[in-house]
Amino acid sequence: MANFKDKVIYQIYVKSFSDSNGDGLGDLRGIIGKLDYLQSLGVDYLWLTPFFRSPMNDNGYDVADYLAVDPVFGSMGDVETLIAEAGRRGLALMFDMVFNHTSTGHEWFQKALAGDPNYLDYYIFRDGAPDVPPTNWQSKFGGSAWEYVPHLKKWYLHLFDKTQADLNWDNPAVREALKNVIRFWKAKGVQGFRFDVANLISKPALFEDDDTGDGRRFYTDGPHVHEYLKELVVDTGIGDMVTVGEMSSTSLDNCIRYTTEKELSMVFSFHHLKVDYKNGDKWELQPVDFGAFKRLFHDWQLGMQQAGGWNALFLCRVNGEDYLLQYNPYMGGGVCQYSYKLFYLQDGGEVVVQENEVEFDIIFNADYKEQHIFEPKAIAAFMDEVNALLADSTQLLNTDENL
Repeated sequence: MANFKDKVIYQIYVKSFSDSNGDGLGDLRGIIGKLDYLQSLGVDYLWLTPFFRSPMNDNGYDVADYLAVDPVFGSMGDVETLIAEAGRRGLALMFDMVFNHTSTGHEWFQKALAGDPNYLDYYIFRDGAPDVPPTNWQSKFGGSAWEYVPHLKKWYLHLFDKTQADLNWDNPAVREALKNVIRFWKAKGVQGFRFDVANLISKPALFEDDDTGDGRRFYTDGPHVHEYLKELVVDTGIGDMVTVGEMSSTSLDNCIRYTTEKELSMVFSFHHLKVDYKNGDKWELQPVDFGAFKRLFHDWQLGMQQAGGWNALFLCRVNGEDYLLQYNPYMGGGVCQYSYKLFYLQDGGEVVVQENEVEFDIIFNADYKEQHIFEPKAIAAFMDEVNALLADSTQLLNTDENL
């Protein structure tokens, strides 16, 4: 893998970043028009969320054509201009690859619906009666993870929306088709890739009911996931590029493997965004468990560091909450300056989510003392702790919830 540990990635949610034509939606030309601004931030990579042709049932993460630009965002010519102009400014492009599933509007799925046996094997179809799904697995978007197709008398798997059919990575033809997508964009000059829910691509040989959960234990970090990711990287020649894997409900041990066995440069995990889930249910929230938040970063930092793994550091999703403001027990704006600094002192690739730089500007430049947002004693107490921590860097990861 190439040396990527001093690089900063900036995420752009294309649909809301910058609108160049006044239609109310962000677009590729809008990004081109902001390249000088992005360069001024000092970032190295621009990670673009999917702008491929899509019915937009999941904000572009339901891809209908990996090799075509959705007209709402622009044209292939705009993409080529963006890559070239970014390159002139020393900025590399990272594209978001959604390879666990496609839109049911994709040509492959439409051929499967027509009964083509080759394309039926591109997806995970199972025979069955219309009222008996193959398993009791639940979709991450709610409801069953299976959808029935009456004229085929078959069910297909969708771990997300029913319009996002899971691909069958056990089929070599599927893996080759996805490699061709990487090769296509690599030839255009793309220099990095982010892989959506990369650890869900390998499903079990046997599909069975989950009597204790929603089914995720059977397919998360699945049986061939490491093998398939290695194959993808080697066969497409992206081993020297920055690659980021989004990992859903993953484990520390697997993420160490993803980042030390020449599969991915770094990984996203989301456990720290779940510390306000009540009993693990994302649809029911509770007050933030700050102790759990702190323990998670302690365990993942030490675990990854000791094994040579690499995290992607981020605190919130695009257009999301400011998690440091929410989690910081002092709740003072000035204190957040130091919290952000300490957060980014951790091992890991820095990922700046769109609009975070605006928060950074407010936090680092506002005169909080005059606004009386916090008591000076609180800042003094916090600074005493910061100085003590910096004197013994190992204590930066102390799990004592009273710190």
